[in-house]
Amino acid sequence: MGVIRKKTASRGTEAGTKFHCDVCSVDVTSTVRISCAHPNCHEYDLCVPCFAAGESSKNHDPATHPFQVIEQNSVPIFQPDWGADEELLLLEGAEIYGLGSWADIADHIGGYRTKDEVRDHYIDTYINSKHFPLPDRADPEDKSLQEAISKEEFQARKKRRIEERKEAAKAAPPTTPKQKPTASVPACHEVQGYMPGRLEFETEFLNDAEEAVQHMTFEPGAGIGPNGEMDAETELKMTVVDIYNSRLTARTERKKILFEHNLLDYRKNIALEKKRTKEERELLHKAKPLARMMNHKDFDDLNKGLEYEHNLRLAIAQLQEWRQMGIGDLKAGEKYEQEKQQRAQRMVPQGSFDRFATPRPKQTQVAEPPSAAIQLTTPELPLRLQKAANPHKPPDPANMPMNDFDLMFATNGDAAPAAPVKSKYVVQPLSGVPAWKLDSDRAADLHLLSPEEVEVCSVLHLMPKPYLVIKETLLKEAMKQGGSLKKKDARAICKIEGTKTSRIFDFMVHSGWINKA
Repeated sequence: MGVIRKKTASRGTEAGTKFHCDVCSVDVTSTVRISCAHPNCHEYDLCVPCFAAGESSKNHDPATHPFQVIEQNSVPIFQPDWGADEELLLLEGAEIYGLGSWADIADHIGGYRTKDEVRDHYIDTYINSKHFPLPDRADPEDKSLQEAISKEEFQARKKRRIEERKEAAKAAPPTTPKQKPTASVPACHEVQGYMPGRLEFETEFLNDAEEAVQHMTFEPGAGIGPNGEMDAETELKMTVVDIYNSRLTARTERKKILFEHNLLDYRKNIALEKKRTKEERELLHKAKPLARMMNHKDFDDLNKGLEYEHNLRLAIAQLQEWRQMGIGDLKAGEKYEQEKQQRAQRMVPQGSFDRFATPRPKQTQVAEPPSAAIQLTTPELPLRLQKAANPHKPPDPANMPMNDFDLMFATNGDAAPAAPVKSKYVVQPLSGVPAWKLDSDRAADLHLLSPEEVEVCSVLHLMPKPYLVIKETLLKEAMKQGGSLKKKDARAICKIEGTKTSRIFDFMVHSGWINKA
């Protein structure tokens, strides 16, 4: 075989069609070659020395087989910078790969031609021609370009262009390997049955709607009388088509709701759901049918309003309970809630074997995330009371609390503070385990801890020294990862009970020492 179609992995290189002598295998792409015209010798080429010596191989018989002398057609015919050989390869590549596959056609041409260059040349030469579909210089008698540019000059320009682009390709940074595109199949999306490439589902709404019209045919002019009225059969067909169109409309409306409200982002929506309490999830679940008649922004504002109202009701109920208990300030109310939670933990019934301490850690239930209603009853002085104490002096942003309940009273153009005040971290107690009372006599190095860290160690039954070792280990690991750390990595690093590690991790994130990855 005298022709080799060289395909390379990278685009825009010296690819294309290469011709070699079938006897000595020398490259005859850029020189004169002898091609056998006999049907038994398909694409059989010889170089001039082998042909002159009468060399042959395979089924070729130089004495009886006809031949053709093929010269290098590297002369301009349509454009000054495109030779006749490249024009032939362009048309051949378009026939093989199809118009539009410009990258494959450029590889077929070779000579460091790019896909954009090939596309623009085809459009300018063939599409925008005055003699479409032929080029402007399609007349065989038109040799103006060949007379203006000699063959030697054109080949020198071509060689110079190839050398320049070859050097530029060597100096260019390495290209990233082409990644395999995501196939449009149901298994390639986090929502089962959804095909992202086609924006369709494996089972559509009213999936059998096409069955009513799949065998329906309409002949031109059939079923229409001389006065333009339709016969009964055609009217029945049109009725079935109208029903089918209405089902397609219903299917499109449901897809529009999915896309507009980002319901296909399953993992992101689940992560947001986990941050809400059970009551908030049930409340927002009841409001989901309203999404069909509202856009995404309005529906999001509605959900925020419902969640805010729910938290307000919880905060009001909590304040009413504190008033019945004779609590007069918010700090005492916070202390009351902590003691109430500890009493509830002590009231959990224990079995006969649970009274004995065992080294095996107990599996505790996943605690509910704290409700946003807690932020509405912060111990700090509310904004409305700050304004009432000194109406002529704006409150200090450093001491100004920031929650939605206080923002309702922020009138007269008061601006929001630059950053919210950090609330106190409340440690979730262990299930059925009362907190310790640590002092300097029983716990060494207690003076190295802050009051919040002392509370953490008391609730989690940790001595100060082991806690400091855990804290140092997590901080070092977070510094290696740019200040961020995952909770599962923290559990793998600390060789203690997973529940205690989670509490310490949440406390360090709340304190701002590490960021949650």
